[in-house]
Amino acid sequence: MPMFVITYRKILLTIAAVVMTASIAIVAVFGLNLGIDFTGGSLTEVAYESAPEKAVIQDTVVSLNLGEFSVRESVDETGRAAFLIRTVDLKESERALLAESVSGLGEGGEVTRFTSIGPVIGQELKDKAVWAIGGVVTIIVLYVAFAFAGIGTPVSSWMYGLITIFVLVHDVLVPTALMSLLGHLAGIEVDVLFVMALLAVLGYSVNDTIVVFDRVRENLKLNRTEKRKKIVEPGGLEREEVTYTLTAPYEEIVGSAVSETLARSINTSITTMAALSALYFIGGDVTQTFSLILFAGVLAGTYSSICIASPLVVTYAKWRDSKKSEASETKED
Repeated sequence: MPMFVITYRKILLTIAAVVMTASIAIVAVFGLNLGIDFTGGSLTEVAYESAPEKAVIQDTVVSLNLGEFSVRESVDETGRAAFLIRTVDLKESERALLAESVSGLGEGGEVTRFTSIGPVIGQELKDKAVWAIGGVVTIIVLYVAFAFAGIGTPVSSWMYGLITIFVLVHDVLVPTALMSLLGHLAGIEVDVLFVMALLAVLGYSVNDTIVVFDRVRENLKLNRTEKRKKIVEPGGLEREEVTYTLTAPYEEIVGSAVSETLARSINTSITTMAALSALYFIGGDVTQTFSLILFAGVLAGTYSSICIASPLVVTYAKWRDSKKSEASETKED
């Protein structure tokens, strides 16, 4: 399996490219159905013992002249049929009128939840969400570059960091595309929980990828010889230059690292996905979407740490070697 990952890296990377392209296309076409956490507005949940038709709710809200709105069927915490009515930010008088109007449309009707967020707060939450994700990504790049400093052969520490970020982009695109489809097909809205799920995916995925890369680093130290040379700079300053020569092919070293971490990655992912499955089927409606997005992210992260990160670093190393060979041939000519 490990050498299979390296040997057939072009196929695995092509699959990743197709998945990322498809995810980008889905988000571009359908967009994200932003909830009031980000757009501002009011959300009213009304539950019934015997619920009316959705069209009846819509006609009633239209008659109130509250502006743009949407109605989505739902289920409240007690299992009763309910509707989620999303409107612009309502005044107290408008809220009371809406509650009174929709509550009387079915048997046992009552407003079980009302949330209102102003547009300024919504924009602030959106900005903070972007900054939070951007901050996490930046810290990850700096950490990987620092932790892998001194490797040098045949891939620099910064390249390990950039490949880690590429992997994270893949892992975030997959659950984002899923959320886009859920918003288009089922009307599910993007809220703060979605941002929390993405941050959790980032943390999980980078941990998996760094475990593999860390083993690559250890294997490089065990399979290389070093040569130290003192160089005298202009002005009499001396510095020591260290060059490394690998005693085994780089692809074998990476393949060995994947082999040594494969069981750990798969077992951790299976355990996590089992817990998320239980949360989805047994937990409440509030955590269903959260657990589903996390499940998709963990699945994507497992694939990327095994089938994208390692093949990509080997592909880059081979590309760099070929460039060096071409440069050497050019000088000889």
